[in-house]
Amino acid sequence: MNKATRCIHGISKQTGRGLVNPIQPSTAYRYLDDDQLMYPRYFNTDDQRSVIGRLAALEGAEDGLLFSSGMAAITTCLLALLDPGDGVVIQEGVYGGTSGFGQGELARLGMQVRFCPGTPADVERALDVNTRVLMVESPTNPRLDVVDLRAIATLARSRGVLAVIDNTFATPVNQNPLELGFDLVIHSGTKYLGGHSDLSCGVVLGDSQLIARVMGKARNYGGNLNALDCHLLERSLKTLFVRVEAQNRTAGVLAAFLADHRAIKAVHYPGLESHPGHALARGQMSGFGGMLSFELENRRDPMAFMRSLRLIVPALSLGGVDTTICQPAATSHKGLDPAERRRLGIGDGLLRLSVGLEHEDDLIHDLLEALGQ
Repeated sequence: MNKATRCIHGISKQTGRGLVNPIQPSTAYRYLDDDQLMYPRYFNTDDQRSVIGRLAALEGAEDGLLFSSGMAAITTCLLALLDPGDGVVIQEGVYGGTSGFGQGELARLGMQVRFCPGTPADVERALDVNTRVLMVESPTNPRLDVVDLRAIATLARSRGVLAVIDNTFATPVNQNPLELGFDLVIHSGTKYLGGHSDLSCGVVLGDSQLIARVMGKARNYGGNLNALDCHLLERSLKTLFVRVEAQNRTAGVLAAFLADHRAIKAVHYPGLESHPGHALARGQMSGFGGMLSFELENRRDPMAFMRSLRLIVPALSLGGVDTTICQPAATSHKGLDPAERRRLGIGDGLLRLSVGLEHEDDLIHDLLEALGQ
């Protein structure tokens, strides 16, 4: 079944007469006539299972869990897979919340945390006998670096290491890491899966055995998604394919436009042939995504540039129908040491653009006006 169809129908036929599943906000369920103990914090209500079925169909997973945020999904997943003394290797240059959790909480709890570049050679050097988990992103937030997912997954498997990926930027429309050998896929559903900037959620997807392992911790920590947000997410998934396809196209146009502008020092977008990971992205992605980042010339003030925009909105989140922009050094990666940010290429002049569904001509006009000031 095509992904566009799976977004709308999932893989199982709905049993109700309505085309929209009813919202069931109940926190108490009868159990005497049912073997299953249903409870929102157990991640097994009808609302939760309906959405997970649709997401599992899109990612090629057996099962999954819905959380109240992307960070709830990431932290619960890693804590479920690691014990004190275990090693975890995290790719450099990933989302600031992920790296901060590794440097802070995981290290404090006694895990051996290592960071390394995302190349297979660097990852191989970082793995040791204590490593239990490898965590990567591709494309990365915010520089859109591309990781050789098939090679990384093969390497991890050969060493008995679980391979986990944050697939938020790519979306399941453009990339399916489980098919490339990864064990678990995580999404911040607040972004593209939700897609309308009106809900916060996260998801972990994989085989049933690993998901049961994560669920054991999840039920203790809480962080389940509520019924209303399950409804909003299921609504949003029906348009995921058409939204992402449109964002792919517009992002490609904007990346090419910015790459040719004299006021732009560099553009980071895997759809550009000049991107160092372009060939790799073509081999493992069906589309290059709606995210890009670019660097202003040194003389330009990033804040003044963003204030000059009239249509594009300076905002912290991404993946919605509105085009948004932010300065990662002052937002998502603010917690990193300034020297470390510069080493990773996240300077003050780097801006991250999340392309929405506006017409490309209007977005180009807005960028031109701001660049001309």
